[in-house]
Amino acid sequence: MTATKNVVQMLTDQHRHIEKLFDEVQTTAGEARARAFAELRRMLSVHEAAEEIVTHPNATRYGGGDVVEARQEEEHEAKELLSSLDGMDTTSPDFETGIARLRGMVTEHARNEEEQEFPLLLAEAGPAELEKMAAALKAAEQIAPTHPHPAVGESAVLNAAVGPLAGLVDKVRDAARSAMR
Repeated sequence: MTATKNVVQMLTDQHRHIEKLFDEVQTTAGEARARAFAELRRMLSVHEAAEEIVTHPNATRYGGGDVVEARQEEEHEAKELLSSLDGMDTTSPDFETGIARLRGMVTEHARNEEEQEFPLLLAEAGPAELEKMAAALKAAEQIAPTHPHPAVGESAVLNAAVGPLAGLVDKVRDAARSAMR
């Protein structure tokens, strides 16, 4: 076994990190909560865009089209909810309700990936290919948007085409907001 993590290990680690970010959002207040939500929003946006570009097409290629289609539907619903929470006052009751609902959606989605999509990748792709997918995932994360863009959908082609521009716009917007604080 190599020291390099494969794509399934990387994504599973990210799922655990996302769980911790939800904990932080739900147990903090004020500016700390706003910062925790900003990190959660960024992580979810980058994570899903990278999956849409790298892992979903490979799982589909290995015969998991139905599994991927169901995951994409889950992602789209979560992305729409995340988009509605983005920019919302993190102290509002609507945010409280929305973040709890989002957590449930994301938790179920991650479990479905880990139980249905990831085993398909592990069964069909060899170790070298899984490591190449990990490298591709890292590359996709570098250009991925940091905010949800539900209008883009869950297409690998659209995410690869629009993602870098959306990612650049998001990063400029994030930097401007940070400078204004």
